Amino acid sequence: MSSDQSAQQLADDPDWIPHWYDPDGDSAPITHGEGARVIDDQGESYLDFIASLYCVNAGHDNQAIIDAVKTQLDRIPYVSSGKENDTRTKLARRLAEVSPEPLTDVVFSVSGSEANELAVQYAREYRDAPKVLTRWQSYHGSTYGTAALTADPSTRNNVNSHAAVTGSGKFLPPLPSVFDAEGEELAEQAANHVEYVIRNEGPDSVAAILMEPVAGSSGAYPAPEGYFERLREICDEYGVLLIADEVIAGFGRCGEMFAMQDEGVDPDMISFAKGVTSAYVPLAGVLMRKEIADDIREDGTDVGQTFAGHPLGCAAGLAAIDEYEDHLIENGREMGALLEEGLHDLADSYDEISHVHGKGLLWGIVVENPETGEPFANSWVDDDVDNPVSEVLGEAKDRGVLVGLGRPDYQITLSPPLCIDEDDVEEALDALDESFAAVFE
Repeated sequence: MSSDQSAQQLADDPDWIPHWYDPDGDSAPITHGEGARVIDDQGESYLDFIASLYCVNAGHDNQAIIDAVKTQLDRIPYVSSGKENDTRTKLARRLAEVSPEPLTDVVFSVSGSEANELAVQYAREYRDAPKVLTRWQSYHGSTYGTAALTADPSTRNNVNSHAAVTGSGKFLPPLPSVFDAEGEELAEQAANHVEYVIRNEGPDSVAAILMEPVAGSSGAYPAPEGYFERLREICDEYGVLLIADEVIAGFGRCGEMFAMQDEGVDPDMISFAKGVTSAYVPLAGVLMRKEIADDIREDGTDVGQTFAGHPLGCAAGLAAIDEYEDHLIENGREMGALLEEGLHDLADSYDEISHVHGKGLLWGIVVENPETGEPFANSWVDDDVDNPVSEVLGEAKDRGVLVGLGRPDYQITLSPPLCIDEDDVEEALDALDESFAAVFE
């Protein structure tokens, strides 16, 4: 059966519908994984340079994580999220050990969306304030609550098309194209803008700022140096909580266990998911300062999630953190440096690549028309325009390398597993080079 036949079979199958489903899309079932590669039902192997969904940080066959899950299955496969469990407790303590020092407590969840909703719920209760501010060009999830926080219109407008969620506000992202500045000047202007928004919303009405340390699917761009230091000062001045969404950036993706550890700033909360188990078992949660946790303990909680802190996920998380600390984060740093150098060389070779940016093993490639300085296509504005960036992704796939389409879709995102080697980096860069040549030359 060909890939086209597989896609047609999927389209005709009435039993289930994939997420991000495109009836005109091309798909093939993934059936196996080895290291940084996935294999489809036809035996075709692909170098997975998006870690499936920015999440398979340890690769697709890490035996230590697999064995930990098997061991937990033999002990007890499930314990109610409202009861104590030794594996869950061990992971909570381990997470506190590897997180920024002021974060001492964790509440578990299931997905990144639900973790962000929990963080927002606790922030609003702790501050007794309704509003949470997030930046334009951001993604925080696709549940009703997180879609309101997300500034990606394709997600927000779809989810909120019949009923909108209140209590969110937006500020501009710290991008050179937004403030016409770079470096320290950009950091200052962008942070001052956030302060302006807080003042005009009314500081007493703002519970928190929620922001990714390094953008994920919205472009992989890091904040300019000094930006988070200034945000921390602003939050402290107005009593606003600073929440770091590390659903993508965490667990070695950006060179440290958590990306905020490279910023020299301690947030009040961190939401996490994806890489905590290398996606082997769904698991997520919120790390928080002691005073926030004490406030929750004092009042108790009347809501919960059935699969929050699932013992299999906690077992996988314990093993994954050991693997990250033992060798994967260090390897990710080394491979990230090679990837960064290669991407800048790639940008020098094609006028259509306006710039590349990122940190560690999370990178974005911005593609624009060199004659106009504008994107060739942007589905947020017009979804009827042919997008050559999508063609580049197709060409790369034909060459055996999977990369991602950013939000907005004039960007390519790269987020490989931390277990890649030099040959993998070279293969991905060669495939991208050939793909850009096929589309633009």
